Parts: sequence; structure tokens; C-alpha cells
Amino acid sequence: MAHPASPLARPFPAMPVIGGVTLRVARAGYKDWGRCDLTYVELAEGTAVAGVFTRNVCCSSEVELGRANVAQGRARALVVNAGNSNAFTGYRGREAVEAIMAQVAAHLDCGQEQVFVSSTGVIGVPLPKDKAEAGVRAALASAPCSWEDAANTIGTTDTFAKGATAQAVVGGKTVTLNAIIKGSGMIAPDMATMLGYIFTDCAIAPAFLQDLLSAANQRTFSCITVDSDTSTSDTVLAFATGAAGNDPLSGFDSAGADAFAAALEDICRQLAHLVVRDGEGAQKFIAVSVTGAVSDDSARKVGLAIANSPLVKTAIAGEDANWGRVVMAVGKAGEPADRDKLSIGFGGTWCAREGLPLADYDEAPVAAHLKGQEISIEVDLGLGQGRATVWTCDLTHGYISINADYRS
Repeated sequence: MAHPASPLARPFPAMPVIGGVTLRVARAGYKDWGRCDLTYVELAEGTAVAGVFTRNVCCSSEVELGRANVAQGRARALVVNAGNSNAFTGYRGREAVEAIMAQVAAHLDCGQEQVFVSSTGVIGVPLPKDKAEAGVRAALASAPCSWEDAANTIGTTDTFAKGATAQAVVGGKTVTLNAIIKGSGMIAPDMATMLGYIFTDCAIAPAFLQDLLSAANQRTFSCITVDSDTSTSDTVLAFATGAAGNDPLSGFDSAGADAFAAALEDICRQLAHLVVRDGEGAQKFIAVSVTGAVSDDSARKVGLAIANSPLVKTAIAGEDANWGRVVMAVGKAGEPADRDKLSIGFGGTWCAREGLPLADYDEAPVAAHLKGQEISIEVDLGLGQGRATVWTCDLTHGYISINADYRS
């Protein structure tokens, strides 16, 4: 990967084998780089699938087909192309995706609708069908690889491989969840974000898996932002092979459903945080906690207004305790707020309470907090019980440098 690892990077975790999941990677050569750029995941027959996708109206054919195919609830394979998003490429882009689906479906003797394809990278360049076909052929013939190899292969401007794992006890059986994700810029989700893939050996009905993934997404992936830009290709897919042998989960009345739901949300939160930690040019990880809103959704929108503010993000980058910029962002959010009830704090130290600067406010602890890598901003609107936490990163010169030469 071209850029140095983010200072906020986390080591790749030890991730166990998931029954019914086989990972392979190959080099399709979508860009002139000396690395694998095609990931192939084979899934056991009967694997359940659920997904959430971007709402960007200029989405790729991969998103359109994935959104349609996820409704049938079953999956046999996943192919991820890195270096070319295949978005805004018309019929040629769609033909390339359908060709990959047909190639893999023929290999597995399954329906094309059970083959999911994602692509990430430069917009506006059709995915070359010859390279894709050769890449898939090479992947099918390659030896199985590690989770970390797969995580590295799906990346583009990512500076470190991102993975997470969790477990839950479901009906007396221990089930495992493993996940990989890519994402560094163009991160402001609306239904989903980046390219993220969750794999579990839990047996679960596709409809219930979809309900749980949608709910977890709303509190995790849809609560992060790097730069306020929603990608054309954002996709999160969850695959459940059933290899753990538990009685299939069909709803919250099933034994262990609560435990599985908690583990799924935990792994989604881990992934979401990793993406923010790899925000392009990021030096600081920022948690914006909003309380006292009229609803949780309103709190989330206020939090995102703060997290997306270039003035707030550059102030944090410069370690400037300029709480007035947070006031500004609250006011522009378009959500209910009362200037005279608003309270602002950093790192647990209140700067202003109920519309006024504190008479005994001491900036020293706030300044010390802002010199760290883990930053917290607290906002209390004083209006109700709504609350939410949103995660972002600071905005530095590095973001400009990375994106100015992205196509080179």
C-alpha cells in the first residue's frame, strides 16, 4: 500500500476458521501494482446472506445487482475487485459483473443470483472483462489464503488491513463471526459504508439476519464519517453458513438470538472504528457524543453535522480548543436545538453549560486532551432523552495529498 500506516492503526487480530468459508486471492492486474487485487470467497451450500448498500443514485452495477440478489436470501460466492469501482460505466460495466457471476456460477453449479460481486477504486473506467475473467480463473486455482491476505487484497488507499472477530453462545453452541473491511476515504454512509464482509457459522434465517444487520448498521456504519462523501459502491454483506450446528435463529424468541445480535453489532462497531482510524491523513480518532436530543435520530444528525464540519475537524487537527465551532455545527444541523440550553465539552471537561461559557472554565485540561490521539466531544442539547455517538477523524494536509494524486 502506497502510504505509510495510519498512526491510529490497529494490529490485525487472530481470526479462527469459519466452517463453510474458503478464501482465495489472485492478481487480476486492474492497476499497475505488484499485489493481489481480486478476492474470491467460496461459501457452503445453503449459506444465508443479508446486505445493506449505498443510497448514492450513481451507484455501480455491482450494487444494483447485489441489492436485487440479496432478496433471495442465499449465497455461494463473493468476488471483490480492487482498483476499479466499475461505477458510472454503463452497459459495459454491467456486462463485466454479469460475466463474473456467470463464470463463478458455472464453476459452482449454482444460480448467478447466488454470486455477489463488489468493486472499489477509480470511478468511470469499465472493469476490463478479460482481466476479471483471468483473475477469477487464477483465484479458483489458487490455494486458500488467510483472513489478513483477503483483507489486504480488498484495500485501495487503506494503509492497514482491517479485520475483527467475535463469538456468541447460541442454543448451547459457540458461534463465531469474522469480518474484513476496506475504507479510508469517501466515507459518509447512508445505509452502509465502504466494502465490508461478515462471515459466521451461525445458522440463521436470511430475513432475521437482514433485520439484525440493518439495525446494527444504523448504530455503527451509519454513525461514521471521514469526509462527508458517500461512495458509489458502499456495501456491507453478512454471510451465515450454519456450520456451527445450532438450531436456526428465526427471531428474537429463538434461544441465543440476543447474544448473536449483540455479537453482530459489536463486530460492526469494531469495523466502523477501524475505517475511521484509517481515515485519509487522520492523526486523531474523534468520538462525538450527543445527549439531550428530542430523539436518537436527531442526536445522530447533530453528531454528524459536528463530525462533518471542516472547521471542527481542522480545529482538532490543530489541537485548538475552539468550542465555538461545535456551537456553529449544532446550529446548522437543522435539528431542534436551543442556544440557551446547549452545553459543550471536550474530554469530560465542560467548556460551556446551558448557553454560557463557564465562569471558572480552565482550558488547560482541554488543551492537554486535544494533544492525544483519542478525542471526545460532548454535546448536551438539554431538550429530551435522545442520544447517539458518531465517530470521525481530524482533517489534515494528508487528506489533500492522498486524494490529489489518487489516480496516479
